[in-house]
Amino acid sequence: MTALSRAIADPRPVHGLAARSPLAGLDRRSLGFVDVLGQSVGAVAPSAAAATCPVLVATRAGSGTLVAFLLAGVLMAIVAGAVNQFTRRLAATGSLYTFAAKGLGVRAGFATSAAMLTGYGFVAMFALLGAAYYTLTLLAHAGMRGAVSQLPVVVLLAGFGGLCFLVLRRGVRLSTRVTLVIELLSIVAVLALIAVLLSRVPAAEFWRVAVPHGVSAAQLAGGTTVAVTAFVGFESAATLGAESRRPFATIPRTIRWTVIASGVLYLLSAYTQLAGFDAFGGTLAASASPVNDLAARAGVDGIGLVLDAALACSFLACALASTTAFARVLFSLGREGIAPRALGRTHGRFRTPHVALAVGVVIEVAVPAALVAVGLDAWQAMGVIVVCAAAGYITAYAFVCVATPLFLRRIGELTLAPAVAAAVGAAGLVAVLAADLWMEATGTRALAVALLGAVAAIAWLLYAVCRRTRPRALSRIGLFDEATAEDVLGGTP
Repeated sequence: MTALSRAIADPRPVHGLAARSPLAGLDRRSLGFVDVLGQSVGAVAPSAAAATCPVLVATRAGSGTLVAFLLAGVLMAIVAGAVNQFTRRLAATGSLYTFAAKGLGVRAGFATSAAMLTGYGFVAMFALLGAAYYTLTLLAHAGMRGAVSQLPVVVLLAGFGGLCFLVLRRGVRLSTRVTLVIELLSIVAVLALIAVLLSRVPAAEFWRVAVPHGVSAAQLAGGTTVAVTAFVGFESAATLGAESRRPFATIPRTIRWTVIASGVLYLLSAYTQLAGFDAFGGTLAASASPVNDLAARAGVDGIGLVLDAALACSFLACALASTTAFARVLFSLGREGIAPRALGRTHGRFRTPHVALAVGVVIEVAVPAALVAVGLDAWQAMGVIVVCAAAGYITAYAFVCVATPLFLRRIGELTLAPAVAAAVGAAGLVAVLAADLWMEATGTRALAVALLGAVAAIAWLLYAVCRRTRPRALSRIGLFDEATAEDVLGGTP
């Protein structure tokens, strides 16, 4: 008998382990790499971002669009590195707010949780609206006049929200795999259009748009700010830390490659769209629907319609992934006792946070429905909501970057490289957030800044209430999954 066989047959007792994980009730150690990858890819929705974000960046950066995407990609890669300093060491359903709490303490942890709920919640609203908008656009192309109006948008919002709840209630494995399949098919549709355009655009046009000209630093900063929003959500795999089979290997790998692959797709899409408009006439920034315009000018209208269908599915996949993350943050806060404890319950059969899911879906449907009801059309409401989502994500990322060196120093593993990278990331994120809020406050979407102000006021009020009524729960913020007696050979409570 080998030493390994003897150790398995008669293991030495390992004392001091808990009988239950703080996150017991979830389906621990059940998700593989494909499931975790589906979560991050769905939250980013790279196909939808590749089709819609270049025009938004071009309205601010002009010919500097490619440089803006490149700068945003570098910044997000730095942030991903900071996040992975934690994901290699902690498996936490609370994800970024748990990480911030471990590095910066209770107040920063609570603020980060509010920022995460803002980011995930508003992106889910944006995605539900996007799914409704592109579905109705397809119906309008099919001859249904007046399809894109208030009542159909609200009805589809409610329908898609209910579908998300039914899918997510049955288990995260189903939702992540559906999400990954949808996104891969949507990416194929985007790449097909790109391939057609590349074959029909003269080579000289590609060289012409590769180099920016007449772009100021302010324009480039504005474009980079918008480009950052195309990457947000890449870290959402970390919310599955307790449910992942090998979290310390799978989650860092997923986060890293989601950022890299998305960045490559965005650069390729933006490059093709810029060259296409330069070759066929017109400007990218002036187009209301660039992929459809380019498909029509290239003589392949059918691909544009297929892409509209793919985008509707991609937005729905993004709603699934963002709701998954939103519900798990609520679940973690409920389990800690900071939020109502009912949010910390799990379904007896499916082992999903069904109460948190129900609350999340109601919020995600109610807010955009209210915006549409007061007179905004679906596209205008999406523009307001995405500003709120981006501000939430960027704030959470900034807190984690600041927390990284402090956490590493606390555990005795601080080195120069991650400290410098985290400082650069934090400075870049603060600059991006400040520029974004200033441009929106002085532009046409001041409503978004007002909404963010209201969210911040509510978060501050809730923190004050928690300090007075739940100080013990607040002091426990940042629970993470721990090894239990049944996880270890010879483990005893």
